[in-house]
Amino acid sequence: MSKKTDSNVYTIIFAIAMVIVVGGLLAFTASALRPRIDNNERLEKQQNILYAMGVNANDESSAVFVSTAEAPELFSKYISKQLVIQGDKVSEDENAYLIDVKKEQASAKAGNQRRLPLFVGEKDGKTFYIAPIRGKGLWDAIWAYIAMDKDMVVQGAYFDHKGETAGLGANIKQRYFMDDFIGESLMNSGEFKGITVAKGNNDPKNENKGDNKVDAIAGATITGDGVSAMLKSELKQYVPYFENLKNN
Repeated sequence: MSKKTDSNVYTIIFAIAMVIVVGGLLAFTASALRPRIDNNERLEKQQNILYAMGVNANDESSAVFVSTAEAPELFSKYISKQLVIQGDKVSEDENAYLIDVKKEQASAKAGNQRRLPLFVGEKDGKTFYIAPIRGKGLWDAIWAYIAMDKDMVVQGAYFDHKGETAGLGANIKQRYFMDDFIGESLMNSGEFKGITVAKGNNDPKNENKGDNKVDAIAGATITGDGVSAMLKSELKQYVPYFENLKNN
């Protein structure tokens, strides 16, 4: 005579019970950790914005953020305004850095008017305008924080990715690549051109700052194309703000 525990009914009931128990534990854990996760995301965004405008702990070759302990105070010190651009309307919002760029992109595709966050920073007598942008690399999402002056000349940049190939596309977050963008103009003869990550640029030291190009990463063509497309499509949306800024 078979035991009750050998029956199919017992197996199904046991499996359902385990799913409920494990699911409940996971839900509880996620709920308990949510405040910590949200805080870490806020700190990371602050670090990224600060990094782009040159508030960082870089050594001679490595990209290093300010610490999470320092980030909130430094963010308050250097970021003088947080703006939200929506069509012709520009408003201040102290939580603009929490705007989810990915969700705003999806909302725009659905026909809604997108909100564009922009952060105004002041450092060493210079004004920086930092825009968060997002695009698509070879395998998954890429994103960046681009610091510009009023003429849309890049003053600093931070790039990151979700799943680009290590040693190839993942090198967009290496300092040697990010620093190449400093001094490059997004405009050319009064028109928005963006910046192209170009193979065969013949400018390995990136001395030509008037060509709207930086050298590509060897073996990372698709990721580089994604960076180029992201810079052009995303930053072009800020052009009306900068044109108005210069006219006022």
